[in-house]
Amino acid sequence: MHMPRVMSTQHPDNVEMPFFARQGYFDGEDEIREAYYVFSHLGMDEQMWDFEGKEVDDFVVKKLLSSYPEFFRDIRLGEEIRITPRIPNPTVEREEAKLLSETLEMIPRSYDYAREFYGDDAPYPISEVILPMVTSIKELERVYWYYRNLIAGKSKMRLPDGSLIGEWLGEFEPEELSVIPLFEDIETMISCHRIVEKFADGKFSAMRVFLARSDPALNFGFITATLAAKIALMNLDEIDVEVYPIIGVGCPPFRGFFDPENLAALYEYPSVQTFTAQSAFKYDHSFETVRKAVEAIRERNRRRAQEVDIDTGILERLSEEYRKKIPLVADLVNEMSRFIPRRRMRKLHIGLFGYSRGDKIKLPRAISFCCSLYSIGLPPEVIGFSAVTDRIYEVLCESIPSFEMQMESVIKFLNKNSLKLIPLEDDVNNLLQYFDFEPDHDYTPLTEKVMETLSRQNGIQDAIIQAAKHRKFLG
Repeated sequence: MHMPRVMSTQHPDNVEMPFFARQGYFDGEDEIREAYYVFSHLGMDEQMWDFEGKEVDDFVVKKLLSSYPEFFRDIRLGEEIRITPRIPNPTVEREEAKLLSETLEMIPRSYDYAREFYGDDAPYPISEVILPMVTSIKELERVYWYYRNLIAGKSKMRLPDGSLIGEWLGEFEPEELSVIPLFEDIETMISCHRIVEKFADGKFSAMRVFLARSDPALNFGFITATLAAKIALMNLDEIDVEVYPIIGVGCPPFRGFFDPENLAALYEYPSVQTFTAQSAFKYDHSFETVRKAVEAIRERNRRRAQEVDIDTGILERLSEEYRKKIPLVADLVNEMSRFIPRRRMRKLHIGLFGYSRGDKIKLPRAISFCCSLYSIGLPPEVIGFSAVTDRIYEVLCESIPSFEMQMESVIKFLNKNSLKLIPLEDDVNNLLQYFDFEPDHDYTPLTEKVMETLSRQNGIQDAIIQAAKHRKFLG
């Protein structure tokens, strides 16, 4: 079975809009066109279809097959390319709980459309779902058995007149659904191999496993998030289940350091099978650059996970320092996030930052967080850097081969005047002990403009967009 190498996602981190979008944000029909575009033009082999926190079209399979029949007759949906829904996690997202049931119900209906299109040998266009924020095996088991028993299993149920539902409405296929766990919490990521091994036992000989990079960075800092992902990948390599890891990476180092002009993540995470191409990856670079990057990703074979030997005390020290600094950042980030343009019609999910003293700090999602800080010239990768010592620096360079490259890509966007708004002098001063400061002289005036418009509350969104265009990502 073909395992995707590049998963297009609907993360709204793009500055520029693609030619097929009819306004400054994607609507439902734009996202149908987007799925076709990434398959047919960019050469990506998977599209995440995100039901978590946004309204999406659950007739995606029918619309793709009916709108682009010539393409999908040659490239079979469910074989060479995939649509993979991301569903709500009812354990965490109580207000979206019943949307899980509605989403799972679309899967057999999508197969009916595929069979009508391809004939009796039709592949299953959707055969797996992504479950976010997984922290226990119970969450995976519930989705697996709910689908198997109550969605597909209703084929064998009888109505009061004795007739089988499967004879009346047709069979509900596929009979079984793969559940891809998305691990987003540092502690759970590091031990996720135990959950995967136990869940797969007796069900699957192989599994796809999704590791987040943005939310762990938002909650614990980007260095800790990077190290946790590496530890998780190393542990997943050691279990009896054949694992095909997915990693959720965005453009800035804080969110994964993955854009078409820099594919360092391929070498940073050698055992990863599938890398996410988020919206900035697709639309803030030239078509040729993106297309060649996708080809390079698909041509490179995955390898064994990198062996890392990290003292957990280093992770604790780095994350503690990062979390200690967040109260200094939160107010300005929350103020600025109101002006960041929305590129997708998703609900404005506001997560709670779990603060170590028991306080609760409200922060926007990672994209808005990054955009707010980059826009004033204070990259979020700087936060908590005061915890880095010479010994820790050596460990980081050994454990994260592209670490120096990442920090050098960050420091050019630094504007020291931003420290007047957010007092992180100790972090910046320590950073400059290890790296030469060579500012991007074209970018600095753009950040000055953002700070000026912020102070007078006029023209701020335009200033944010201009700075983001220079960076080639929103957040």
